[in-house]
Amino acid sequence: MASRSNRLVVPAAKEAMNKFKMEAAAEVGVNLKQGYNGDLTSREAGSIGGQMVKKMIESYENGLK
Repeated sequence: MASRSNRLVVPAAKEAMNKFKMEAAAEVGVNLKQGYNGDLTSREAGSIGGQMVKKMIESYENGLK
């Protein structure tokens, strides 16, 4: 059985992650809808993920100060 690496450890965090993803999409100018987003280009999807990682790193670095 293959494991899914994108499974949330805390299921209650799903709503917060979805909100975070929508905020990141808005910041990079990608129109993300609730539900299915299979019509996004790889570039659009990657820019959302990249923005999320950038914000997580910034948050971590600010926590170190």
